[in-house]
Formats: sequence, C-alpha cells, structure tokens
Amino acid sequence: MKRRLFTGGAVAAALAPLAVAGAFAQTLPKGVTRIVVGFPPGGGTDVLARLLAQKLGVMWGVPVVVENKAGAAGIIAAGDVAKSQPDGGTLLMAHINSHGIAPGLQSLSYSAERDFTPIALIGATPQMLICASNQPVRTLKGLVELCRSRPGEIIFGSAGNGSAQHLALELFKARANIDVLHVPYKGSAPLVTDMLGGHVQYSFEGMTTATQYLAGGKMTAIAQTRATRSKSFPAVPTLAESGFEGYEASIWFGLVGPARMDPALVNRMNKDVNTVLAMPDVIARLDQFGAQDGGGSPQRFGDFMHAEREKWARIIKTANITVDK
Repeated sequence: MKRRLFTGGAVAAALAPLAVAGAFAQTLPKGVTRIVVGFPPGGGTDVLARLLAQKLGVMWGVPVVVENKAGAAGIIAAGDVAKSQPDGGTLLMAHINSHGIAPGLQSLSYSAERDFTPIALIGATPQMLICASNQPVRTLKGLVELCRSRPGEIIFGSAGNGSAQHLALELFKARANIDVLHVPYKGSAPLVTDMLGGHVQYSFEGMTTATQYLAGGKMTAIAQTRATRSKSFPAVPTLAESGFEGYEASIWFGLVGPARMDPALVNRMNKDVNTVLAMPDVIARLDQFGAQDGGGSPQRFGDFMHAEREKWARIIKTANITVDK
C-alpha cells in the first residue's frame, strides 16, 4: 500500500542529537520495553499501540508491553516519559494533544520540542463534521449559509476546550468566516448524547468515535478534515475539496522516546516500525481506524510535529482559547 509522505519543514530541535553519535548502547534494549499510552485501554491509540508492541516484541525477541497512564489528554504520560532514561526501554505513543496542542495551550512539565526523540509517525486519522440525521441542514454549503444567516446562534459542541475537536472547529470558523456558539463537554460521550437529543446541532469528532454512530444511521457525516478522503468514508467530501483549500485537522499519533537517545538505536527502531507498518494485517487494522500516512524517517516525524505545534499555537492565540474557557 502506497502511503503519502509529508515533506520536511523546520527541523525539530529534538533531532539535533541524531547528528552526533551518543554514548548510549547502539543495540536494542535488553529486558522489557514499555510503550506508554496516555489514554485508557480500549481506545484507538491504545489498540494500535498494542498491535505495534506485539509485532516489535516478536522482532526484538523481548517483551514489549503497553502501559496506560491516562490523564490530562496524554500530558501525564508525556511528562513521565520525558524523565525516563534514553536507553530505549521507555517509549511514548505521542499524540496530537500532548505534542501538538498542549504546548501552545498551557504550561507543561516538559518541552515537546526538546525533551523527546522522534522515532516514527504511526498514522493520522480524519475528524468528521457530523450532525444528527434528523438535522434539516446536512450539507457543508447549507451549513455555512445557515451559520452566516444566524451568527452566534448555531450550536457546535466539542469534547472540551482546547481539544483537537475544538481546534478543528476554530479552524473551520476562521476559514468559513462564520460565528457559532461553542459548547464544550467533558469528553465525546455526553456530547453525542446531547446531539442525538437535539440539544447540540453539529460537532467535529474523531473518525473512530463517529463511525459507530454513522454506521447505525443516527448521525450524518457532512465532511471530513484531512486533505484526502479516508478509504473508510470515500463518499464523504473533505473540507479541502469543498472550498476550503489547505484545510487539515487530523488526529495523529507516533512513537517517541526521551531526548538524547542514541542515533543508531533510533534508526534501528525506526526501521523496524516501518517494517511493521508495511505488514498486510497491520495495514488492514490501521485502515479500520482511518489511520494513514504513517512511516518515514525520524526527521519526517519531527518536522511534522514541529509544524503542527506552530499551526495550532496560532489558532489558539487567534481564538483566545484557554483550558478554562
């Protein structure tokens, strides 16, 4: 399966150590390797981390286990890994929240730029602009016209202030030149309940969460947020192709380690992760979650995260978003 690669941009500062051989062991770590996930078991990030761990464990001949350290949208897990030894024994499934949004939103115990070593992007999934199937306006053109005719009245929910879903909305508002009423929730579950109950009209939601409601016919997908259509929803147009050229708001995740990992170790891990991502059963599983564009070099992932941090920091500043409002 051919996967589109991102072009390199600014070089992440965390990649600087890769230019010089370190003093740490160049072979794979002996003993158990942890992949820390900042979310509870069962979610998309956790499921894919476990698949990756199982495959790498076989390749490396050592146990590779997933450790769930949920809380603060992945920030707690990231802080834990940032303080770990750079021997490859502790890795993190970095997420848009911990490494793309949070750095521009709040004070952190870690620097997403300096305290981690990029290893490989695992994948990026689209968000879906959705509404209950009984909403009278269910097209993107009609929705923009509705919002412009009733500024500040149309209700959009999100999974929380500063969430990836909220920022997708703010980017849409800016590009469409519309004003809507944003209602933040504590997670997606109560939001979806209120959408089905008619209390909230529209929202952006991760594809993994939205799929169960779309498949059951309770929700309708108006648009998706990546530059190209997901294979899981080939009939749903992207915002980019619908008059909002360049619009992209994915939910992404990838493997990182602490800063100052040995370059040879990073390159070995990157090579093996790319091998795993090319396995047919792994490709099929990634496709189920809409995860595409994974793989490539450590620098590619580092540049991608750097660009995401800059992009979302601009949106956060322009929209005056804080974690408390």
